[in-house]
Amino acid sequence: MFATREIDAGATVLVIDDSRIVDAAHPLRVELDEYPYHCDYLAEGRVVLMASPERHINSSCDPNTFVEWRDASRHVVARRALDEGEEITYDYVIDCHGGQPWVCRCGSSRCLRSMPSSVFDLPLEALCARLPYLSHWFVVEHAELVEDARRRCTNRLDSLGY
Repeated sequence: MFATREIDAGATVLVIDDSRIVDAAHPLRVELDEYPYHCDYLAEGRVVLMASPERHINSSCDPNTFVEWRDASRHVVARRALDEGEEITYDYVIDCHGGQPWVCRCGSSRCLRSMPSSVFDLPLEALCARLPYLSHWFVVEHAELVEDARRRCTNRLDSLGY
């Protein structure tokens, strides 16, 4: 997915459509062209099918957007100013705990190449950089792990003399 215009830092790039719940009563359906699919896993085990265009946003270890809850909706927000024609990316491992590890080929200078199945399994510096972007619901559901991560990040900064 690419920016069709210049976008200011902090601006909403798009609002994610979370209307298609996936559960036992509403399974994915081949006849509705829901395959191949990309689901997102949210608070309290809620699963949603990602719609277009957000399903086409690629992951990056150095993303130019992040997802933030605003007015009860998820917004893709620019981390910095984006140029017209620039690919829009965010970090799939944020708010992720469980699932499958994957090989990252984002090509950024910060690429970790191997993504764990949990944000908490990232190398410490990568984890510390992602903590401010965790969704409130994720912090609440994983409070002990988040607190441990924050403590490790603080200790790391202290050891570096910050």
